[in-house]
Amino acid sequence: MVWKWWWMLTVTAIGVVAWGVPSEQQHLVTRIAFGSCANQSAPQPIWNAIISFDPQVFIWLGDNIYGDIRRPFKLFGKERTIGPWKNAPRFVPSTEQEMKSRYEKAKSNPGYSRLRENTKVIGTWDDHDYGLNDAGKEFSGKITNQRLLLDFLDEPEHSPRRKQDGVYASYTLGPMGRQIKVILLDTRYHRDPLRSDGTILGRSQWEWLEKELNDSPTAITIIGSSIQVISNLSATTGPLFYMESWGRFPKERDRLFQLIADSKRDGVFFISGDVHFGEITRYDCATGYPLYDVTSSGITQAVEKVVPPPLHFFVRFLAWLTPNTMRVMDQNCRYRSCTYGMSNFGAVEIDWDVTPVTLKIQVRDINGNPVTGVTTSLSELQARNSTSSTTKKAREHHRHCSLESTLPWIVRYRLAILAYCALATFVLALIGVIWAGILACRRCAHKRKCD
Repeated sequence: MVWKWWWMLTVTAIGVVAWGVPSEQQHLVTRIAFGSCANQSAPQPIWNAIISFDPQVFIWLGDNIYGDIRRPFKLFGKERTIGPWKNAPRFVPSTEQEMKSRYEKAKSNPGYSRLRENTKVIGTWDDHDYGLNDAGKEFSGKITNQRLLLDFLDEPEHSPRRKQDGVYASYTLGPMGRQIKVILLDTRYHRDPLRSDGTILGRSQWEWLEKELNDSPTAITIIGSSIQVISNLSATTGPLFYMESWGRFPKERDRLFQLIADSKRDGVFFISGDVHFGEITRYDCATGYPLYDVTSSGITQAVEKVVPPPLHFFVRFLAWLTPNTMRVMDQNCRYRSCTYGMSNFGAVEIDWDVTPVTLKIQVRDINGNPVTGVTTSLSELQARNSTSSTTKKAREHHRHCSLESTLPWIVRYRLAILAYCALATFVLALIGVIWAGILACRRCAHKRKCD
């Protein structure tokens, strides 16, 4: 009789424990995939490769749909969207019904539907699913579009995310001792205008992030940002063109690095999207161990897709020529530039069974093959590897400690200098051809007159 009572007590105890722990904290996570920039109207064959990778979690990093309306380039006419006399915006918001329809189309994609059958899907947004290209806190449609995004992600009706201002969230995955914390930031809802060097996250999100980073330690912490955290290519591609990144808000980026350092949290790295190419960057002078940022962009949108195949080599050459101090350049890259401008997704693999635990972070192509990657151990991502006496100044000679904005101007702006020199050469050559044509016409006319 006693053994029956012990049996009932044991079963009850197990049931209470299982009920009190969310299911995602019970299963060991070894594979995570992520991606961004997925035009719902474009073919998305890359889902086959993502499904073959067999991730337990997939993370959307923004531009999960393209919800705003892009007008064509118009240099002349009543509404001019480009040029010095531009008088109309290039992008305009969609209606709520149009946004909802685009989300439904994205969600019903056959490949994505198959992924959702066996994979936990979480995510944040960027500008095009937020509702307007490059928009920040001033965008009036953000409340409605927050609800539509959370519907797309199957967020429960009573989730705190539906009551807060912004879509930031955190998740703790895996069993105790082998836990992974995923922190997803909202870089849109509270962001001040570009070039303002104001805030990206806003006061309430900063307070939340500080609490999350100082919460119980986990073996790995992944911080998802829709825009790049470590790379600041705008410092070297301007004034030709600019891209959004944390580097354009230097005070905010310094605050983020300092917050991670002060939390003494080990195993932190970033994942990001937005830029329509894939790369891995690192910064060695923030936390006492290398901070990696794995950028995967995009599922459909990619820089090499907008030019004819014969010109792909030129895009790769420009990527190689563009000065950078943060990009990881090694033999694991498919191309010399260590960037990848076709469809891609990000992959994280953790081998918990080796000592020390091994972390493999990669960008993969449409066939699931790596195009760039880094393999490191969790023992190398620990703040205790650095002494308090180590300073930034003592490490300035390291490649991954010099910001792009600190490069000598002749190096920093070499892309713009080359472009302007090429343009000047073209203009001079065109003038020369025109002048030669005029001279030839005069000679011909003079010869006829003499005859």
